[in-house]
Amino acid sequence: MCMTIHKAVLPVAGMGTRLLPATKCQPKEMLPVGYKPVVQYVVEEMVGEGIDKFLFITGRKKRSIEDHFDDDPELEARLLGKAEAIDELDYAGRGIDFLYARQRRPLGNADAVRLAAQFVGDESFVVGFGDTIIYSQRDPGVVGRMIEAHQRHQAAATIAVWEVPRDEVRKYGVVQPAGEAGDDFAIADIVEKPRPEEAPSNLAVAARYVFTPEIFAAIAATRPGLGGELWLTDAIRLLIAGGARVRCLRLQPDEQRYDIGTPMTYYRAFADFALRDPQHGPAFARYLREKLDREKL
Repeated sequence: MCMTIHKAVLPVAGMGTRLLPATKCQPKEMLPVGYKPVVQYVVEEMVGEGIDKFLFITGRKKRSIEDHFDDDPELEARLLGKAEAIDELDYAGRGIDFLYARQRRPLGNADAVRLAAQFVGDESFVVGFGDTIIYSQRDPGVVGRMIEAHQRHQAAATIAVWEVPRDEVRKYGVVQPAGEAGDDFAIADIVEKPRPEEAPSNLAVAARYVFTPEIFAAIAATRPGLGGELWLTDAIRLLIAGGARVRCLRLQPDEQRYDIGTPMTYYRAFADFALRDPQHGPAFARYLREKLDREKL
């Protein structure tokens, strides 16, 4: 019988230099998209799939993430009578726990995951980057389908992927399917930020993973790679080389990955989520149409 996966590791130690000066004192994961910070979308996505224990891998100037998910009695007192607002922020009341570990130096995303070994123990777990939102209206969502596929195939690793233009593969980890790449498929290899002419496909990693604890031995055997950092991509390659099952789950056409890493990707995410807001979206859409028509943009 498959055990329910209920732990997630969220690396949030990145510096966000491409979004300076906005990120000089504020983590990029705390930038608002609509009326929520980026990392709240990530947490809510995973809570919706049964995750109730989170370990944030933090770094310098990330304290506001801890404050955001902490209890706030003064705010709760001010919100008396506003049950919906209180419930949204009452994580403890819903049995959701948050823990924190500090990555002292930016040594790569595999080094960040390495710090979660004690938290994970002998259980499978989810990894989600705290600066990347996955938008999905499906039930189950991406993480839920990943967990199901991971358990069904008894995989050591399951990776979310999405199609990107060939000239953009240099920004991502890219997988090489072992056969036909349907919605759920095995891979033969994975490479980090390849040149377009060398990329094995245009299927890029979408910042969500499910791992067994096997990943920690692979990370321990991984050597520094691109930029002198330890990459999950290289650890996953070691899993494949050792004969472990590594699967991918493809995002569907109506699902979207938002990487809040550059000004343009941030603007797009903010606009999309603002337009989807059931209360303010229609008025915002009218404003944009009128502005574009008026200024002939």
